[in-house]
Amino acid sequence: MVWKKLGSRNFSSCPNGSIQWIWDVLGECAQDGWDEASVGLGLISILCFAASTFPQFIKAYKMGNMDQALSLWFLLGWIGGDSCNLIGSFLADQLPLQSYTAVYYVMADLVMLTLYFYYKFRKRPSPLSAPINSMLLFLMGTACATPLLSAAGPVAAPREGFRGRALLSVEPGSKPFTRQEIIGFVIGSVSSVLYLLSRLPQIRTNFLRKSTQGISYSLFALVMLGNTLYGLSVLLKNPEEGQSEGSYLLHHLPWLVGSLGVLLLDTIISIQFLVYRRSAAASELEPLLLPS
Repeated sequence: MVWKKLGSRNFSSCPNGSIQWIWDVLGECAQDGWDEASVGLGLISILCFAASTFPQFIKAYKMGNMDQALSLWFLLGWIGGDSCNLIGSFLADQLPLQSYTAVYYVMADLVMLTLYFYYKFRKRPSPLSAPINSMLLFLMGTACATPLLSAAGPVAAPREGFRGRALLSVEPGSKPFTRQEIIGFVIGSVSSVLYLLSRLPQIRTNFLRKSTQGISYSLFALVMLGNTLYGLSVLLKNPEEGQSEGSYLLHHLPWLVGSLGVLLLDTIISIQFLVYRRSAAASELEPLLLPS
């Protein structure tokens, strides 16, 4: 992919022109309106993901029950999916914004997981807290080192010409997977499965508690918006020269499933927020309706 040539800063390898700042900042060619829309939606999705965690941090500080409100398996599944997403996106040569978003995912997950254990062991001190903190530091170091190791691999050749959308391409075909891309594709697929499975423990926790107290709905609302924009940014991006739309979608399929597939489960959680909020409001009014 052309963004792999970021280090050379050879703007001439971006044919038919591009928005200069997109090339300078992202190392990506935005050769037409589709590419520009893809970059724009990708940047907005990153802002949504970045903003989504802060309401939960504030909620955790105010309520102090993050360890009861959030399922540990939900957090572990989330960070597992994000970690695989990070590794797979670099190995499978995904779009630059996909890789940058994956890095932020992991960092935000580590902060949220740290807060979970902080509130859990603040109430019940345990000798396991030190090993857990060490494990979190190890995961953070691994997440930060993986992109550097992947970036040291061979540099892909830039695109030789502009091919536009698939309908405008001449005899588009399938792009073969390299061995590295196959590994990245498999890891990305594992990431998608973990994303889907991670929501189930949280749905179960909300159901057993009959409450969503302690959870910020902004967390899920902004993640849903971010995943929608993220998926659209991938769909709007032009395939490589001579590559068909079907081949392009196949190369990005795990990441599309991971972003758009969880929208259904997040919708279920949204319904739980609505139902349990009404139940809580009804229970508060019930004593007022009893005869004196």
